[in-house]
Amino acid sequence: MPRRKEPRNTARARHLRSKMSLPEVLLWRHLRREPGGIKFRRQHSIGDYFLDFYVANLRLAIEVDGKAHDMGDQPEHDEARSALLHCEGIEVVRVAATEVLRSPKDVAETLVRYCQSK
Repeated sequence: MPRRKEPRNTARARHLRSKMSLPEVLLWRHLRREPGGIKFRRQHSIGDYFLDFYVANLRLAIEVDGKAHDMGDQPEHDEARSALLHCEGIEVVRVAATEVLRSPKDVAETLVRYCQSK
């Protein structure tokens, strides 16, 4: 995967930030202030992929998965994407959108503790 940012990726990332899903928005409210000293990025591009959230110094991607991720060929697509990111040295953590909707604060705190344990 290319490491340099291409203009189209930057523009698309900006667009995706403005169109975040409700679970992503709710989670971002808790992650944006660098809880526990951890800097989370949102809609971060890696090659042709855009990660919901990313912690660069840990090479950790956090994906918020809604119902669509269980339908059709999406599970296979997600698995292939995770495998490709893994080959790049990036760990992928998947969080159910329903969990974020239930308690975004709890999910954020769990993610922070996970990052602190790395």
